[in-house]
Amino acid sequence: MQRSGFKRIADPFQLPAPLRGGVVAIGNFDGVHRGHQAVLGKALAEAQRRAVPALVLTFDPHPRTVFRPDVPLFILTPPPVKAQLVAELGFDAMVEQRFTRDFASNSAEDFVIGVLDRGLGISHVVTGFDFHFGKDRQGGPAFLMASGEKHGFGVTLVDAFRDEGAEVISSSRIRQLLTEGEVVQAAGLLGYRYTVEAQVTGGKRLGRTLGFPTANMMLSPSVTLKHGIYAVRFRKADGTLFDGVASFGRRPTVDENGAPLLETYVFDFSGDLYGETCAVSFFGYLRGEEKFDGLDALVAQMKRDEAEARAMLAGVRPLSALDLTVAFP
Repeated sequence: MQRSGFKRIADPFQLPAPLRGGVVAIGNFDGVHRGHQAVLGKALAEAQRRAVPALVLTFDPHPRTVFRPDVPLFILTPPPVKAQLVAELGFDAMVEQRFTRDFASNSAEDFVIGVLDRGLGISHVVTGFDFHFGKDRQGGPAFLMASGEKHGFGVTLVDAFRDEGAEVISSSRIRQLLTEGEVVQAAGLLGYRYTVEAQVTGGKRLGRTLGFPTANMMLSPSVTLKHGIYAVRFRKADGTLFDGVASFGRRPTVDENGAPLLETYVFDFSGDLYGETCAVSFFGYLRGEEKFDGLDALVAQMKRDEAEARAMLAGVRPLSALDLTVAFP
């Protein structure tokens, strides 16, 4: 659930007047992981110090999908999920600059004048030390700092954030972990449990006949989460949370040729979820997909999965304040 008053804005020139003059954190922020949170935290602190609005400027679609459309990119946080996360951190608005080849062809000076100065009217910018922008990435840290002096805004550059093993936390590293089913390690880098959001759709209702009714969700084809069975928390549209066990994959016992589907058996819930946009947070990988010799064997294994998921979820604790808002009552 998104914090009241938070705004998603599609065009810098549509920024409401009360939000002008703020501090802006710039980046793709896919995943809003702990490294991103270091940048975002600096921006929030600066905005509080100046008593001005706190903004996030991000780009949609992800630049890599524009420059390499033939190479699918696992997007960790689609814009609605990203917006919810930055809202929970305390920002006032997220500006989603549309990224196209035409936009990418603008000079670094055009970006500073058009987006930062005239569009957002910023007083300060915070970004990672390696942020580059403008045609052929001509704008870098030195250019940004010089532009700040010229146009009257401050600049803070944030070093790469490293985990407890001194490795840099990156979106690509988290994508790889999720592709391997390592949702616990991914959560450690994200600072919260990996969460997906989608509309609950109708299915064949086989689970209901087996005593395990499921909420079915089609995820983006870009999601390369490892197929298998997970212990999860399920959040309804009204914010109510339930524990559950979810299968993500092609259902080899009943429909191995189907498209990947996320099917969540929501514990201790009865009701109609069809049409609701719900969220699923992943706490642990239980096992891979298997093809069983008949439905009796499948049901027996589902009962074991339920017991294991209940035991795992009974002992979980929030990783951070953000995790508390995402995956805990």
